[in-house]
Amino acid sequence: MSERLVTMEAEPVQSGFIEIDDLEYYYPGSEVPAVEGVNLTIEKGAFACVVGPSGCGKSTLLTILSGLSTPQTGSVSIDGKSIYEDGRRTQHEMPRCAYLFQDSRLLPWRTVRQNLDIALRASDIPREQWDDTVTDLLRMLRIEAFADSWPLNLSGGQRHRVAIARALAIDPAFILMDEPFSTLDEVTARFLRQELLEVWRRTGSTILFVTHSIREAVYLADTVALMTKGPGRVLGIRDIDVERPRKYEDPKLAEIEGSIVDTVLDAWGYFDRDEVPPDMEEG
Repeated sequence: MSERLVTMEAEPVQSGFIEIDDLEYYYPGSEVPAVEGVNLTIEKGAFACVVGPSGCGKSTLLTILSGLSTPQTGSVSIDGKSIYEDGRRTQHEMPRCAYLFQDSRLLPWRTVRQNLDIALRASDIPREQWDDTVTDLLRMLRIEAFADSWPLNLSGGQRHRVAIARALAIDPAFILMDEPFSTLDEVTARFLRQELLEVWRRTGSTILFVTHSIREAVYLADTVALMTKGPGRVLGIRDIDVERPRKYEDPKLAEIEGSIVDTVLDAWGYFDRDEVPPDMEEG
């Protein structure tokens, strides 16, 4: 493969919407860092993916960016404001973010509309506009017919659409997504990826999407950051310069997938592509 990942030896350019500089985080009681020396820049309005095997610190990175965990060293700035500096939380307010998990985490005793209403309480949208906002969001995700349904009566794909609508309801500065489609069948996952890209196009949101699937990352992202096995480090960054809308069968995407896999094999000491670890497959 002709193109390879760009290594991260140089200092990160301090111009992005999200700036991560030399980040290090240890879980309580552990002497081995979950992530170490992570540098990453995400531009405003970008769709960025972090791809890597289980246990490489992908989800840890999201908990730090959401304010749920504080790194021991390094710095994080969001929208020009320092959030963490030298392992300490600064006085700057954390920008509002939405966090989507592998499961939808909807409240089963609330209807779809009520789940979104709860999210809207955290937004700056006036109460008199909630009904129209919910209707618009559900229509954008093509689930307006299920506004009064209970989550347990929805399919897995429908629940994920509701979760995306709920995330958008708080008008977040950025969206964090932790392998949200990994539990779905591939047909449903492909359909939801297309819908997510349409939502991203219409809203201009900044999205950081975590996945173990190289193919998913290459299909979705403007930029892919590849993380190594723990302690998690950023092995390299790859810009996906392929015109949208994309097709899974595009030979350009296949070539990029192959170059990323080759980089993984080189970094981990594999010499046979058939030996790719099962949680780091192309598909």
